[in-house]
Amino acid sequence: MEILGLDIGGSGIKGAPVNIETGQLTAERFRVPTPIPSKPESIAIAVKEIVDHFNWTGPIGCGFPTVVNNGKCMTKSNLHKSWVGVQIDQLFSEKVNLPVTVINDADAAGLAEMTFGAGQGKKGLVVTVTIGTGLGTGVFHNGVLIPNFELGRIYYKTGEIIEYFAADSARKKENLSYSEWGKRFNKFLKHTVRIISPDLFILGGGASKKMERFEDEITIDVPVIVAENKNEAGIIGAAVAAQLKGKE
Repeated sequence: MEILGLDIGGSGIKGAPVNIETGQLTAERFRVPTPIPSKPESIAIAVKEIVDHFNWTGPIGCGFPTVVNNGKCMTKSNLHKSWVGVQIDQLFSEKVNLPVTVINDADAAGLAEMTFGAGQGKKGLVVTVTIGTGLGTGVFHNGVLIPNFELGRIYYKTGEIIEYFAADSARKKENLSYSEWGKRFNKFLKHTVRIISPDLFILGGGASKKMERFEDEITIDVPVIVAENKNEAGIIGAAVAAQLKGKE
C-alpha cells in the first residue's frame, strides 16, 4: 500500500509516495518553494501542485511545522499568523478532494524513526530529537506517539527558550565548536531527563551526523543513539500518520 507523504517547512514543501510496509519512497521526491507570505490558501495551492505532480488519488499524510491538535493549527511557528485556528486537514482535503491527515512535523519525523528506523521495537519512554534550526521532539510510550511534546520550547532560564540556546542554528550563528555547542545540547538533554525521565534519546537532523564530535560532552545516564532515517523522515512519518488514522 502507498500513501503520499508531505513535509511542509518554512522554505520548502516536499512530497513523495511511500510504501507503507517498507518505509521506502516509491518515486523521486518533488519539492516546491514555500509561498511568501505563507498564508493558508497559498500553501493549500502548493500542496495541490505536489498532489497533481504525482497524479495522486489516494490518502495523504502531512507533517506541519506547528502544534497540531486533531488537525487544527494551534500556533503560527515560522508560518503566517493567519494559520492559527485553521483546520488544516479540512482545508487541504477540500483543495485536493482527497483524505488528508495532518500532524506536527517533529512528530512525523519521530514516527518514521520509530516505525522504520533506530526506534523499531523500542519500549518505554523514547524521545526523538531533530537537531536543526530548532529542537524538534517526538515523544513515544511503548511505540505510541504522545503528540505535540514541544520540548525545544522549554524555558531554561527567565525569558530564554532552550532551542535558541542549544539548537544547531545557535552553533552556526555563534560560530561555536562542536565541543562548546555539545555542552549546551547536554543541558537540554539533562533538563529533559529531569522533567520526563525518558528511557532513550534518538538524535536526528544535521548535527546528529557529527555525533563523534560532541558525544564526549553528553553526560546523562540515559542511552543516546543516532537516527537512521535522514532527509525523508518527515515524508515517511506523515504517511505513517495517515495509515494510523485510517485504522482508527
